[in-house]
Amino acid sequence: MTDIASTSQADPDDIKASAVNAVIEPEFKPMTADEAQAWRLKNPASMPWRIIGLQAGVGVLMVLLTWLVMRELRLVASVAWGVVAVVIPALVFVRALSRQMRVGQPKAALAGLFLWELVKIVLTVALLLVAPKVVNDLSWLALVASFVVTIKVYWLAMALGWIQRQSKPTFF
Repeated sequence: MTDIASTSQADPDDIKASAVNAVIEPEFKPMTADEAQAWRLKNPASMPWRIIGLQAGVGVLMVLLTWLVMRELRLVASVAWGVVAVVIPALVFVRALSRQMRVGQPKAALAGLFLWELVKIVLTVALLLVAPKVVNDLSWLALVASFVVTIKVYWLAMALGWIQRQSKPTFF
């Protein structure tokens, strides 16, 4: 009988572990439909097409500024090729991944993410390798500078998204 009574009492280590878990992981509370809608308004999904459009727009602006300031066709072509080496692989990646996400299979989407990221990297490297053959009298400095600026547009897009979220009225 003493064995039954001693096993029915709670173990102090189990009590401590459940108390720690309660502090670390608060009880899950599902959102209501209104709360979920308010959260979506406060935290909009990033639009990859918008980011690519912003990259292309910044690229066109760099090409125009290079033409207006330098008036050298080789520099303009080098800047343009740097932009192309970012925007074209990003277009391929986003297009393929958006088609992959429609399938609705999470494992396939994750595998597709890695596959298409690899394709994007290979395409970017290929575009950079063929640059001297495509652009006469290539300026690597102009190409790399425009490449870096175009890639960094992601940061601009994140900042603009943050500014946009800060200006919207929220419910919470």
